[in-house]
Amino acid sequence: MVVFVSDTIDTGVDRRSPGSESDVDLPPRWMQQGWMEFGACRGRTELFFPPAGERPQQRAEREAEAHCVCAECIVSPECRSYARYHREHGFWGGESEEERLLAGYPPLHPIVPRSVRRRMGSKAPAA
Repeated sequence: MVVFVSDTIDTGVDRRSPGSESDVDLPPRWMQQGWMEFGACRGRTELFFPPAGERPQQRAEREAEAHCVCAECIVSPECRSYARYHREHGFWGGESEEERLLAGYPPLHPIVPRSVRRRMGSKAPAA
């Protein structure tokens, strides 16, 4: 059995789903990516990760297009679960970073827009 250091280090991050009593039992991260080869997003990275300095209107348009791609994707549920568990940045499985944050899955290193912090009140992590 191969054990990766990143799989054994306690990062202090609670990876349980909101309201869950037990830890999520997933294989190591490197074993969870087989589904990615079936993603409708393959080769379209620019659609799912924002460029530096992206304006709000362009972000809304880019994420609307990404949402359409995800809606047709056969691995969208796996993608969403992966992003939630690993606290990813970007648009994954039909969810934006803000949608994951509001669902209780903040990224490890949050970059939370002011508008989302206002909507969440005290639940939003400090940027």
